[in-house]
Amino acid sequence: MQRVMSLRTGWPLLRSRCEGAAKHFDSYISGSKSHVHSQISSSFGLLFDIDGVLVRGRTPIPAAKQCFRNLVDSSGKYKVPVVFVTNAGNCMRQTKAEHLSHLLEVEVSPDQVVLSHSPLRMFTQFHKMCVLVSGQGPVEEVAHNLGFQNVVTIDKLREAYPVLDVVDHNRRPKGSIPPTKALPPIDAVILFGEPIRWETNLQLITDVLLTNGNPGSTWSSAQYPHIPVLACNMDLLWMAEAKNPRFGHGMFVVCLESLYKKITGHELKYEALIGKPSVVTYNYAELLIRQQAEKLGWTTPVKRLYAIGDNPMADIYGANLYNHYLQASHGAKGKKAKSGRGGVVRTHSLTEADNSERLSAEPGGASAVFGSEEELPEKCHSILVCTGVYSRDQEELLSDTTQTVTEQQIFHGHRDFHFDPSLTQPSFVVQDVKEAVEMVFQQEGWPLE
Repeated sequence: MQRVMSLRTGWPLLRSRCEGAAKHFDSYISGSKSHVHSQISSSFGLLFDIDGVLVRGRTPIPAAKQCFRNLVDSSGKYKVPVVFVTNAGNCMRQTKAEHLSHLLEVEVSPDQVVLSHSPLRMFTQFHKMCVLVSGQGPVEEVAHNLGFQNVVTIDKLREAYPVLDVVDHNRRPKGSIPPTKALPPIDAVILFGEPIRWETNLQLITDVLLTNGNPGSTWSSAQYPHIPVLACNMDLLWMAEAKNPRFGHGMFVVCLESLYKKITGHELKYEALIGKPSVVTYNYAELLIRQQAEKLGWTTPVKRLYAIGDNPMADIYGANLYNHYLQASHGAKGKKAKSGRGGVVRTHSLTEADNSERLSAEPGGASAVFGSEEELPEKCHSILVCTGVYSRDQEELLSDTTQTVTEQQIFHGHRDFHFDPSLTQPSFVVQDVKEAVEMVFQQEGWPLE
């Protein structure tokens, strides 16, 4: 409940920041109102995954450049709202936008990019705490940009306590042991993404959790529940240039969970799990879609979202989970209107009471979503491409969605997300992103110019 209430207070801040950020988008779409499509009544937005859909590592997928030629007009302005939703999180939004602009040869604004950690702007109750951040790249800069004011990196922690990191003999102190430096107690741990030195990060994070944020003191399994842990990006695997998937941050958190339970006998608990497939991530992306539609001069609400991804357990599962949330919200609105009582009561149910309790209990689930039901889209379609994690040649989608985890269907999702096989079933399966965009335009009755 504390998490829900704190997010409730954080949502107005998020909305104001998004509205402010949307002003920067003007430079990319200024003048586009004259190019508003004649069939504007059919309003929709596109959510693109990046790795495995648009790029493989640093190499763009050929179909990606072709499809984006269909998404912009002759002056390079977007015809429809576009947001890139990725579970990457070891960089700044500006950096990712510049990278995409270069690869796709179209202008991409930072306000079109949702990284795995982007919704942390909502978690204002942690912004003044002393937080330990794990990942690689400019994690300290990323944390400050999200609103965190008192940030300690893994490197700072190991420098302050030089005897903690000893797996690599070359990094052990030589000669006399340097004195310990004073650091404030750690109040929370934020896992941005996969680190470079897993053994160092696993060791020091465990030290912090077992000492109540004071890694210079003695371990105590009595320190339970431990200080809050917030994790971004649950992807077990992701697709780069290699023929086979690579370990993602989800693999790192599995290691941390296993080590913690092995040592203490307790389950590692999360204050929040964000990034795909969490509902709050899609709600954040939808808010940016709405901002762009307004700037494009669209006068009707965005009715449908199309989420294009390559990972059934992240992109497809998340889009379908958000679609369930949308259906439940609109269903509750309809029932309330028929009752004649007036007003709308937010519901967390999917289709049944047990689903309601499950979704609300999952970190990053429906209980973390705030905003006006009147502005929510009617539907979120999921589109699976075959250029990344999923391949028709290597994997068959479940034909019987009543199956649970079997030898044929290994659950690659996070431990705390209940596995519902039906949510891995995409609305559409296409070969690549170009075919996906062409199909969406055909569905919406928009010509490809």
